[in-house]
Amino acid sequence: MRPQSVILTFLGDHVYGRDICVSSRSFIDAFARVGISEEATRSTLSRMVRRGLLRRHRVGRRMYFGLTPASTAVLKDGERRIWHSGVVNDADEDRWTLIGFSLPESWQRQRHELRSRLVWAGFGPLRDGLWIAPGEVDATDLVAGLGTGVKVFSAEPRTPTDMQAVVADAYDLTGLGARYRAFIDEWDRADPAPDAPDDLARSLLLLTGWLQLIRADPRLPLRHLPHDWPAEQAQRVCHTLHERFRPETAEIVARLMDAVPDETWTK
Repeated sequence: MRPQSVILTFLGDHVYGRDICVSSRSFIDAFARVGISEEATRSTLSRMVRRGLLRRHRVGRRMYFGLTPASTAVLKDGERRIWHSGVVNDADEDRWTLIGFSLPESWQRQRHELRSRLVWAGFGPLRDGLWIAPGEVDATDLVAGLGTGVKVFSAEPRTPTDMQAVVADAYDLTGLGARYRAFIDEWDRADPAPDAPDDLARSLLLLTGWLQLIRADPRLPLRHLPHDWPAEQAQRVCHTLHERFRPETAEIVARLMDAVPDETWTK
């Protein structure tokens, strides 16, 4: 796992919403539990500062790190995905957002960035230049700066459209389903993460892996998915284990957390 992903998991579970800055030593102690070296932790913290995801705050000889508006937005999105929206989309309405684009050949970078944004937002390709996502998606930020070469529509399927076939063509259901089943195989056992030294390490590994998985899930309508879709079972495993790990995790974090009030934190 990338150190930045683990740091964001820690921030989301133990820092987000508390208006605090955390010492570099606390990060180092926490991430050593999952095999991340001190050097890698310090390097990642510095890189996140450069990217605008953290702020440095010096107190005496110690360096502390606080959230920024950018990291707060990332953590808010992660909280929503894990605890609120869920992996099952059983909406009654079968509505979709379509984005069509035709960009100049010289705009290779813009096309690549647009495709990356579309995948992140849950879109899948129907064909070259036409992408689809479930529900009503606000595409304003996705297509910003691309001018009239992009068109956005809201649509409903009509007969004879076979939406199961459309979904199967636009999304890698086989690969996504396999990732959910691998998560279940890894965590739904009597001794999950047996090499982890304690429940803080298990919690970090669990939520980091889960976030990486659900960020790749566009939350397609349940009616168009295979009958044995494993996402809901995987979600139950994640939530149950997180509660199981919570008491020991809280005790460990209370011991290792060196924090100061973040007086400049901006909501």
